[in-house]
Amino acid sequence: MKLDVICMGNLNYDITFLMEKFPEFHEKVNAKSVYTGLGGSAGNTASWLASLRLRVGFIGAVGNDDFGRLHIEYFKKVGVDTGGIKIVDDATGVAVMMVKGEDKRIVKYPGANRFKEVKEEYLARARHLHLSSNPIELIREAIEKAKRLGLTVSFDPGEMEVPQDIEEKLDILMMNEDEFKRKYGNLEKIKDVKARIAIATLNGGGALVRDESGEVHEIRGLSAKVVDTTGGGDSFNAGFIYGFLNGWDVVSSAKLGMLLAYLTVQEVGARTAIRPLDEIRKIARGLKLEIPL
Repeated sequence: MKLDVICMGNLNYDITFLMEKFPEFHEKVNAKSVYTGLGGSAGNTASWLASLRLRVGFIGAVGNDDFGRLHIEYFKKVGVDTGGIKIVDDATGVAVMMVKGEDKRIVKYPGANRFKEVKEEYLARARHLHLSSNPIELIREAIEKAKRLGLTVSFDPGEMEVPQDIEEKLDILMMNEDEFKRKYGNLEKIKDVKARIAIATLNGGGALVRDESGEVHEIRGLSAKVVDTTGGGDSFNAGFIYGFLNGWDVVSSAKLGMLLAYLTVQEVGARTAIRPLDEIRKIARGLKLEIPL
């Protein structure tokens, strides 16, 4: 089966505590509530893309355990091809988060995520590769293989460094404001990024997008009551990639990204807000976003 996009990244089991306050050293506190579910940045993006009716595959690794089986079963249920997912002897990755408004504390165990493998014959089935944070040599290998096969590539590095030899091969570089400033110093430098398209999502909502011609567009965010920011950036990435693969301009693509992020941050958990394409169309019309969805 041909695929529109393959996502590559970590697959975690998320445990999220909603807090009134964070514990001090040696202090025990009660959470207001707890949410458990499947997570991992690229997995969140893949889930949204599948809900938007793109043909999606995944490169990753899970353990031969209950959490690993949950990932495989979930992807099969939502229509994500699992042919690129290895099942290994280590435990499936786990992420524990404490969330208080827009502040959070995170502890992760990578586990099986360390054993991903990029197979060229699997990549050859797709026209686009989306990457989240991975070991730098694995990123380099994936990009080289993807480019050799003629795929376009997007990358959300999170807190990873992005060497110039990788940056200049990217079609889309996606970062949040804090990550962007850590790497480049200030948002003005978006004009100098070597990727074809550069994106910085802004802390107060909205995004800066520098298109292929060098023009910088500022897209306003949607006002939301934030419950949990987990997965908001992953949702934005899915919306932008959807627009990019359908030939939209960067402003329309970013508007769809903003809409998916807006829905995500109003609920607990990275995938709780995922909705079918028809419902997204109705919400977009109701908000008068004027996108070609």
